[in-house]
Amino acid sequence: MASEIILKVNQAYPSDSGRGIARLDPDAMLKLQISPGDIIEIEGKRKTVAKVWRAPKRDWGRGIIRVDRFIRENAGVSVGDTVKVRKTAYQPAKVVIIAPLRKMDFRVYGMDIGDYLKHQLLKRPVIEGDLIPLIGAPALAGFGKYGQNQALLFVAVKTEPKGVVIIDELTKVVYRDRPAKGFERLGRGGVTYEDIGGLKEELQKVREIIELPLRYPELFQRLGIDPPKGVLLHGPPGTGKTLIAKAVANEIGASFFTINGPEIMSKFYGESEQRLREIFEEAKENAPSIIFIDEIDSIAPKREEVTGEVERRVVAQLLTLMDGLEERGQVIVIGATNRIDAVDPALRRPGRFDREIEIGVPDREGRFEILQIHTRNMPLEPEYSREFVLPALKSLKKALEEEGEDASFVSIAIEEVEKSERKEEIKEIVEKIVPPEMLPELERDILRSMLRAIADQTHGFVGADIEALCKEAAMKALRRYLPHIDLNSEEIPAEVLESIRVTFDDFREAMKGIEPSAMREVLVEIPKVSWKDVGGLEDVKREIVEAVEWPLRYPEKFRRFGIRPPKGVLLYGPPGTGKTLIAKAVANETKANFISVKGSELLSKWLGESEKAVRKIFRKARQVAPCIIFFDEIDAIAPMRGIEEGSRAVERVVNQLLTEMDGLEDLEGVIVIGATNRPDILDPALLRPGRFDRLVYVRPPDKRSRLAIFKIHTRSMPLSDDVDLVELADITEGYVGADIEAVCREAVMLALRENMDSERIEMRHFLEALKKIKPSITESMLNFYERFEEKSKQDRAKVTAKTFVGYG
Repeated sequence: MASEIILKVNQAYPSDSGRGIARLDPDAMLKLQISPGDIIEIEGKRKTVAKVWRAPKRDWGRGIIRVDRFIRENAGVSVGDTVKVRKTAYQPAKVVIIAPLRKMDFRVYGMDIGDYLKHQLLKRPVIEGDLIPLIGAPALAGFGKYGQNQALLFVAVKTEPKGVVIIDELTKVVYRDRPAKGFERLGRGGVTYEDIGGLKEELQKVREIIELPLRYPELFQRLGIDPPKGVLLHGPPGTGKTLIAKAVANEIGASFFTINGPEIMSKFYGESEQRLREIFEEAKENAPSIIFIDEIDSIAPKREEVTGEVERRVVAQLLTLMDGLEERGQVIVIGATNRIDAVDPALRRPGRFDREIEIGVPDREGRFEILQIHTRNMPLEPEYSREFVLPALKSLKKALEEEGEDASFVSIAIEEVEKSERKEEIKEIVEKIVPPEMLPELERDILRSMLRAIADQTHGFVGADIEALCKEAAMKALRRYLPHIDLNSEEIPAEVLESIRVTFDDFREAMKGIEPSAMREVLVEIPKVSWKDVGGLEDVKREIVEAVEWPLRYPEKFRRFGIRPPKGVLLYGPPGTGKTLIAKAVANETKANFISVKGSELLSKWLGESEKAVRKIFRKARQVAPCIIFFDEIDAIAPMRGIEEGSRAVERVVNQLLTEMDGLEDLEGVIVIGATNRPDILDPALLRPGRFDRLVYVRPPDKRSRLAIFKIHTRSMPLSDDVDLVELADITEGYVGADIEAVCREAVMLALRENMDSERIEMRHFLEALKKIKPSITESMLNFYERFEEKSKQDRAKVTAKTFVGYG
């Protein structure tokens, strides 16, 4: 068996930052003969120690070790370097002397600072000279001013005995308030890769362009090519463009220069250009360095579109500096903008900005990562509700089974929890069955389940929105505790500070006040309607699930079979049959972003505005994919062309719609649902496969469907024993869902009209209501829709036949 192995360093998961742990796969652990919880020595330029945790399955077999930036600094390595890893012996520490890395102004409420630090660092392995971060320190006065996601940095100046020690209950931790000397190499501070969530691929691309040329220029010399000179980051506001630039500069130890557009602009001739030259000159002197130009569209707009002479000269100067006669040396330029089309085209060619990288809106997994980053210092309260506890127990069971340990007690806990409703009861079950030493990890899994639930509900949220959500949730929690705090006293007691907890309900309340940036102009709240609110219509539901849910949930299945998923679904049928309800339910069930467009809203009297609105909707949908665009009353904006006289505004909208749905630009992860009760007047080009691939006839409900609809609308009603829903379903032939809802509402009104204190709705109330509410569907209406259905099937068959003839 190997006593030492070489592994490649990778960044830690956001929730692991500052905890002193290293994640290894089972293969590496087997080679080192170690188990989770053992201590390992990590050797790079220097030696440090960490506690071992098992890596998730996606990391197995990759030959990597995941450690946070503090362990990387202690080992003197960066992401991508290799380290030697071995098992190490350790002793309990008798004395550990700790000093702050930099001068800090803080104190601990209610206890000795050494005791407080010991309590925070229990079971943590250290060696002399290690950087020790402290994350989430509620009892420290002044902690907040060092940044919400920043750690307080300390150094283990001296340990007794020497070598690898672990801090336990008997350790005496001595705190020196003078900053530690001789450790200037440590604690560069600032933003690191662990502070960036949901941008794994984008970060990888940026690192390839920036980190490789600055750290290993010999690679490019060997290949005989010039390294990339610049990268342009673009995407919606708040997605993390500036954060990526700071993190890369910080991780590779490069000098960082920022250019903010308005700061360099001057009314005096030549001064703006001189300021630019000075920054580039300074960057060259301090190479390797990164120049970051934020909001580059403000200083380098398209020259043909600006009237000011200053802007034109600044663009020309920037072009010269980035690709002029003079060598730039080891200086890389990063530009960031959320208006990429406004940037001068001359800047966007290779040699200046070699690569353009879109920093998009995070998906569900990305939002979960960002939430972990912004809540890692937050005292979260695990919620013992069934929806969070069950996934945590299943995760614990899986982990125990993978390690070959007995997991039967977890199975018992799962069975018990499934039967329980009350949170207090569930908590009692868990605490009674799960061993105490496993409870902390289980609570961490419960918190992860909570954060996943929040990630599922924050469609269209970018990183900045999620940060605002976390702050607002913390403020909601604070408002609960304010009545218990004496605001006139100089100090808040430590026990009060320690008792503050942020709950899932705080996040739920905070969500009501945060509007997602990426969908601000086209936002519609995710509908609360689910499939159980849609009565009957089983065949329609099945078609919708296949055409909409499957492509959004399982895109890899479609790729595997080499077919393109449907682009659009048209729901047509009589008014009141549930077309809009179905669209709402599918948006909710797929957990996709949902953009609702009311047909008539798009139309404008100004030339080009209507088409621009259509383009904007589809552009937003692509940015926040997976996304459903729902056009209600689509016949208002897409009628048959060639009929209208006059401005032809509607025709141009139809043309734009056709181009967006099946044009040169691919519609990846976006599905269009249209709803209409006038399918006969829609433009035929929209109804062909490739645009609206599925035409779904939402029929009036049959007897079984009417019974299901009656059950939905009466589920919260106190019904008398004589109410027979089967009979009501039988006598409501020709009634659609909207009619049945009106009948139920009218029955309640009749009962209240008789007696305001009525406790039951009786059968006679329903029968009386039926006399007032008449069915919407007529025989001629049904014939019309059935004829259209038959015609559309025939038309599609003709198209298919012609296609095959063409192939022949």
